[in-house]
Amino acid sequence: MKVYKSYEDLPKIKLPLGQEVFISDSTIRDGSQMPGIVMKKRHKLQIFEYLHRMGIEKLETFVYNERDQEAVRDMLDRGYEFPEVTGWARANPNDIDIVLKMDGIEETGILMSVSDSHIIDKMGLASREEAEKKYIQALQYAVDHGLRTRAHIEDMTRADNEGFVFPLVEKLLGIDPDCTIRICDTLGYGLPFAVADEPYGIPYLTRRLIEIGAKNIETHIHDDFGLSISNTLSGYWHGANWSSLTFLGIGERAGNAELEKIALFLVQRVEGFDKYNLESVTDFARYMEKEIGIRVPRNKSVVGRNIFAHESGIHSAGVIKNPFTYEPYLPELVGGKRQLLIGDSSGTEVIRFKVEEALNELMHIGTTVDKHDPRVKAIQADIRKLYDKEKRVSAISDEELKKYVEKYFMLEPIIDDYSADEM
Repeated sequence: MKVYKSYEDLPKIKLPLGQEVFISDSTIRDGSQMPGIVMKKRHKLQIFEYLHRMGIEKLETFVYNERDQEAVRDMLDRGYEFPEVTGWARANPNDIDIVLKMDGIEETGILMSVSDSHIIDKMGLASREEAEKKYIQALQYAVDHGLRTRAHIEDMTRADNEGFVFPLVEKLLGIDPDCTIRICDTLGYGLPFAVADEPYGIPYLTRRLIEIGAKNIETHIHDDFGLSISNTLSGYWHGANWSSLTFLGIGERAGNAELEKIALFLVQRVEGFDKYNLESVTDFARYMEKEIGIRVPRNKSVVGRNIFAHESGIHSAGVIKNPFTYEPYLPELVGGKRQLLIGDSSGTEVIRFKVEEALNELMHIGTTVDKHDPRVKAIQADIRKLYDKEKRVSAISDEELKKYVEKYFMLEPIIDDYSADEM
């Protein structure tokens, strides 16, 4: 009989193909295109520093303007092994030349739009054949000048993959067999289901790329239909070895698959996966809120302010006895902190716990309180009056609770003793 009473008891999953998997961050490239935010050089350097602490393998960046180039030089000067700084270019020699001028960058992504809408309407090209020629020449130029390459197959989930994209990829792999083929689900049309056919099926696209010889496959999934995380994991599940992510999922429109979610899933749920250190991600999220202006919902997984906060009586009591009861992972894993809040649904167990905390702080000694103590019941009754009669809508702060503790645990005995003496 299996007993699951701790995090260690739960079995971890295995990727069916057993491949080693990696993360490439696009926070300062795709994320910087999010409407309403501006990333300065100091922001990009701090993001780079957080990614280094986490152990993320790659980072991609624009290098078009002087501000970007200065940030890249400073990143490279730090001499870190991770994340490797990689470039990004449109499919033309001029863009690739800009990357080549950045001494220290050894890999670049090359944008290759493949849907008819992008080829004809956006780029103004006459045909798929013209696009193919353009992309092949660009990749060849990059390889001839010594760069490792990624082919960003833009809008792949709205393209004719069997008729156009897969033959194109075969030609690209003929030039650079190690080229990373990025499945770009540009508008979030991808589906994670194994039975979904092309153009939507991420498993189908991944399998077919493996069949035609791709050694390195990366997913880059946008979240317009809310499926970016499931599609990214589906890519790994069916053979992709890279994913392109952004921290907090920032980016254009609905953004991208969130780096912190994928990294946590790998660390906490996948067998033998311990190369990422996530202890700084909560601090990272607070930095993005304060400095970049990203609003993080309180209930956002991994880094939201509420995810380790407990108020209801049943939940709080369970967590006090064993965090495993109501926390899927410990706060320390992601640099978070557990909060036990007192509100209108709180029971005597959490009040007892918070009273002990307050007494220990006020008296500087270890104190044990029973939840059946009449003083605990009195505090609970006073708190309920706030919600029932005074229509309170917020939780009780620690400072407020200390006042109750002082009243019932520290002042009342003195008052009672004084009254007895007077008699």
